Parts: sequence; structure tokens; C-alpha cells
Amino acid sequence: MGRVTARTPVVRISGDRVVTRPDTLAVEEPLEMRVGGQVLAVTMRTPGNDVDLVHGFLLSEGVIGTRDDVSVVRYCDGVDETGANTYNVLDIALAPGVPLPDHTTDRNTVVSSACGVCGKTSLDAVRTTTRHPLVGDTTSVTSTVLSAMPVTLRESQRIFERTGGLHAAGLFTATGELLALREDVGRHNAVDKVIGWAITDGRVPLYDTILIVSGRASFELVQKAVMAGIPILGAVSAPSSLAVELAQESGLTLAGFIRGDSMNIYSHPHRVEVTSDSRATEPTVAQRS
Repeated sequence: MGRVTARTPVVRISGDRVVTRPDTLAVEEPLEMRVGGQVLAVTMRTPGNDVDLVHGFLLSEGVIGTRDDVSVVRYCDGVDETGANTYNVLDIALAPGVPLPDHTTDRNTVVSSACGVCGKTSLDAVRTTTRHPLVGDTTSVTSTVLSAMPVTLRESQRIFERTGGLHAAGLFTATGELLALREDVGRHNAVDKVIGWAITDGRVPLYDTILIVSGRASFELVQKAVMAGIPILGAVSAPSSLAVELAQESGLTLAGFIRGDSMNIYSHPHRVEVTSDSRATEPTVAQRS
């Protein structure tokens, strides 16, 4: 397995002081995803939880709906100049009867760690129909519990604490229990890893759960939540206009600027119950890794 962090010397300037010292960085490496031996996409990611990442990516692309749609995931081929496996190539065998991806809508460029939909050939291809619609969902969360989730997310970011360079995504219950947390240099990768964990654990569709992300809420992050059947997505920063539009159309509750006891609800506010005690309390943690 590849490194998650790396050390490098830096020149630190603080006022008139200049010091050379080592610094810890988050590792970023390419992961090539193949389906049946054919390249589907290459994403820049932080190594680790790659099998989760692939499962989450395939779900968000509409290739799979549950873990039963995947037969085998294995590392292959990725070797460096010494002949050692770099663990940067994964080949996925789909279960019998599961159609191969439609390569007319493939990503035709490297998927960067910052933008997951940059390589799509058309916006229509991004609007994939979910197998887990949110129609009739009755999930509800109090504003007090929801406002505490970003606090727990930040406190649980172990690699961010060492590097300051990673995004995080956390999956919570409506009572505030942290089920899983993943970190990555890419926002969309962190979400794919969390959703992928849920797929391999047999939890999809993820009704009655809440996804919290450490940055802004983009169109793609809303799409990933909808594809997994997650009814509520919360972000510590702003959503984009297209993210709000998709949330409204899909029945997802989208909350942004969750900071302290305040937040903005951009769509389907009926799932958030406003409580008089808005002071954030720390949820319990079921699984952080």
C-alpha cells in the first residue's frame, strides 16, 4: 500500500526568523480504475481505502447499485522503475449480468483531486438516474445534532492534523453517531470512500443517514449523495447553484455554512427540526476508520 504522508524539507519564515525544517505533506498519487481490463478513469487521490473509493465511484457513475454488482476488485500492473507494485492500478470485475459502463460518456481526461466531473463529455451524462430515490423519505434531524457534526468531523481528521492538506467526509446517523470517516486530497474521493465503505458493508441505500463534508458542496457531491440514497448533505462552506438545483430536483436536504449554531438550508428544510438549545454537543463515535 502506498504512503499516506511524506516528509520534505521546507524553509519556514516567521517575521525575521528563517528556519529549515522537515514538513509533513499529504501524498497525492494517481489511481487508474479499470473495468474488465479497460480503463474507466484515472483519479488523483491519497492512497488508502482504494477498494472503497472504487465502489463509491462506480455507484456515483451508475455502474453499480449494491455490492452484489461487483465480483472482484484487485490491484494489478502498477509497477515503478524497481519493479515494485505501486498499488496505483485497480481492476474491477463486475458480477455476471451487470452491464459494462457506457464508454460514450467516459471521462476523457484525468480526474483531478479537485474536480471530479471535469472529464465528462456532457452534463446530461452527469445527471445519472439513481436506483435509490429519496421520494417518501422520512429522515429527520435536529438542528442541534446537525450543527455538532462538523465539529466531530474535524476532531476525527487524524491525517489532516498532521498535514493540514486533506478534505474529509463523514457519514452520520440522524442521532449524531459517526459511522465512518474518510480523508483524501480530493473532496469527491473522500465522499466516494465513505460511500464505498457503506456499499461493501451492505448498507446501501443509505436512507436515514447524513453526509457531512469539510468544504463546499458541489454538484458532484450532491449527485453522489443522491445516488447512494443519502437524504441529507451538510457542508461547512457554500454550495454551488447547480448543487442546489440538483438537491431541489432530487428531494435531498442540502445544508451549507454549518458553523456553530447557524446554518443555511437550501432545499427540503422539512428534515431539519429547529431546536431551542442550539449549542453544539459532540455526537458519539461508532467508527472513525
